Amino acid sequence: MESTDTNTAPEPGAPLRTGAPLAAGGASFALGAPDLVTVPTRQGLEAVDIIQRAAGQASRAGGVGPVLHDGSGSTLGFLVPPGTADAWDLPGSACTHTNGRGMRFGDTSPTAGDTGWLLPPEAVGPVTDPEVLRAALGEAARLIEAADNCR
Repeated sequence: MESTDTNTAPEPGAPLRTGAPLAAGGASFALGAPDLVTVPTRQGLEAVDIIQRAAGQASRAGGVGPVLHDGSGSTLGFLVPPGTADAWDLPGSACTHTNGRGMRFGDTSPTAGDTGWLLPPEAVGPVTDPEVLRAALGEAARLIEAADNCR
């Protein structure tokens, strides 16, 4: 994903890229170009499960929005509202302003190179709430640490 600003160091692995410009013939974001929170895949998958379970239990919890994966399997990227990168400071993750560059949401799930959708925009809500994501990533980190300590 091309970016203009990052508040934390990016995760190891290739950056996420999706193709043509935002809103090129498909779903668009009323809020403007989303930002992208990038996390290690294991933590991201746990967070997706946590958010989906919470959304099923309480309507105000909000659901998970579109999620990208990279072909190397090292990172997931959550689309979040524009401006999230201005205050994102969660260790182990990076939040990048996209300004809509490198993004396209059309009738089918776009892919470019080794990047694709884990959860495509047409299957989920427009973006993930940053507070819901922050809480889920924290819980995911604790679950992973506990599982790793049991070995």
